[in-house]
Amino acid sequence: MSPSPTPPPPLRRPRCPGGPVLLAPALDDAQLALAADALALGQWARVRSLLAETGEDWDLRGHRLTVLATSPGSAAWAGDWRLAEPDSGDAATLLALATVRLALHGESSTEDAAEACATAARMLPDDPTPWLGALILARRTGTPDALEHAFHQIRARHRDHHHAHHLMTAALAERRPGARDDSRHPAHAFAARAAARAPADSPLALLPVVAHTERYRVLAAGGLAPPGPADRGHWSTRHAHRILHDAFDWWLEWGGEEHPRGKVDLNFLAHATFHEGRMAEAAALFQRIGPHPTRAPWSYAGRDADGAFRAARDTALRRAGDTPAP
Repeated sequence: MSPSPTPPPPLRRPRCPGGPVLLAPALDDAQLALAADALALGQWARVRSLLAETGEDWDLRGHRLTVLATSPGSAAWAGDWRLAEPDSGDAATLLALATVRLALHGESSTEDAAEACATAARMLPDDPTPWLGALILARRTGTPDALEHAFHQIRARHRDHHHAHHLMTAALAERRPGARDDSRHPAHAFAARAAARAPADSPLALLPVVAHTERYRVLAAGGLAPPGPADRGHWSTRHAHRILHDAFDWWLEWGGEEHPRGKVDLNFLAHATFHEGRMAEAAALFQRIGPHPTRAPWSYAGRDADGAFRAARDTALRRAGDTPAP
């Protein structure tokens, strides 16, 4: 990390600061958005082409398949694809993730979802994505052992899997929900280890901020943290200040915006810097986010994600415009 990182980019007002935002899971992946729309119409051939182009970029593949699994009728269309091409591991993996989504909504059994993930994993033994489906399932319906097993299977195939680390951080944040938040909590310890062992340019450097935010979600749900930024107790501790400072410095040096889930990281970092009251930094991040907010973490503490994002963005831009950036 550079000892003297460059300052944030100059603050420029967007043309329409109150303009529309999109809580779209595809984020800024235009090809994915088109394929998801096509899948909703039963046109799975476009999905086949997209996944073939994706290749073994495991983070991009995981992002695309989890988003495709949210398309209306994705399980049915993936089932049709499997019938047409029974040897297609891509079809089996999409069916697995779509079945997991159905199970989490009570529209399929967890047993069927687990079996679909296992089938896809047998067909594509080097692909971590079927295990990502198993991890998503275990996160909500499984045992701690099942969660750990799925995570380790993913890491064995892609050590720095972005989505998997976020899921594990969120799950660990829910342990000891009534405990005071400190750096020894399992979520913080996990995030610190993952960030330390990742390559210098890895967006896992931001995982400690994700852990701090996930703990905020849990504490706020239990009435142990305020639902908004008015009381910044959770965000003004020495631990919070250190990890936010390090994370923002990492963003200045490495950026990470080419990562397929880069907008996820930017939203977590903007949310945290805004809550800590660092408006110039938050404003710079909001400009990079553009019209691509994510539901997490803006929906935390029971808030409307769209409204919370708009309010924070407008406040940060307004207040940062009154003071020079650091």
